[in-house]
Amino acid sequence: MIKKILALFSILFAFQFMVLAQSENVKPLTIGEVRTLKSKILNEDRTLNIYLPQGFDKAKSYPVIYLLDGSINEDFIHVTGLVQFFNQMYSMPETIVVGIANIDRKRDFTFHTDLKDLQQDYPTTGHSDKFINFLEKELLPYIGSQYKTTDKYLFGQSLGGLLATEILFKKPEMFNNYFIISPSLWWDDQSLLKQTQLLSKSPDTKKFVYVSVGKDEHPVMVKDAGTLYETLQKAGKKNWTVEYKMMETDNHATILHRSLYEGLVKMFPYKEPQK
Repeated sequence: MIKKILALFSILFAFQFMVLAQSENVKPLTIGEVRTLKSKILNEDRTLNIYLPQGFDKAKSYPVIYLLDGSINEDFIHVTGLVQFFNQMYSMPETIVVGIANIDRKRDFTFHTDLKDLQQDYPTTGHSDKFINFLEKELLPYIGSQYKTTDKYLFGQSLGGLLATEILFKKPEMFNNYFIISPSLWWDDQSLLKQTQLLSKSPDTKKFVYVSVGKDEHPVMVKDAGTLYETLQKAGKKNWTVEYKMMETDNHATILHRSLYEGLVKMFPYKEPQK
């Protein structure tokens, strides 16, 4: 009986040792930081998922991508993977990604509308002005105070594309580069597209603007994206590089990743591997 008890203790000890040994080989996989920014403008805490390049150096300056719909369960993970791939295989410099996690995107990404059907379907709608102020007066200065930064990118799809277009029209100098994917320009009967006078007031400083839409999306979205591209071309900005891509095999659900890839290729050509 005693031998059986001793044997049992030996087995338990060996198992415990194996577990401890294995746990010593387990380390967290870290690609950046999660920060909370207390916004006085929005009167709420906003979660920021921040990707930092491998070997991040606080003394170096980095471009920053501001990603709308940047929650962990939204677009943050696959966009950071795309950026890391472009750092390796293309001429894109190492870049920080700031994913802005959503609380109420219908509230934050849409401007006021008097259309009753939209007010009914989107009861919290119409506060993009506050969110833009949050970006301009709180988020951008905060990131600039935490990291050394250079060019600023804005990535937005769908309602996020609507917001990115609104910023481009009204406050274009907030960002150097705009990636506007499948923008919901149907909002408020395409009223934003009719405000072309805003572009005439924009300074003609160097800027890259990429617009894309999926061929299999709603015909209104396809038409509006094309109209946006034509409007930007006619704005007469000699220092604006404006690109447009019709994604032949994509719909609204599938377009973002492949479309961002195509847009980044326009900015950062393939580089030959170092031998």
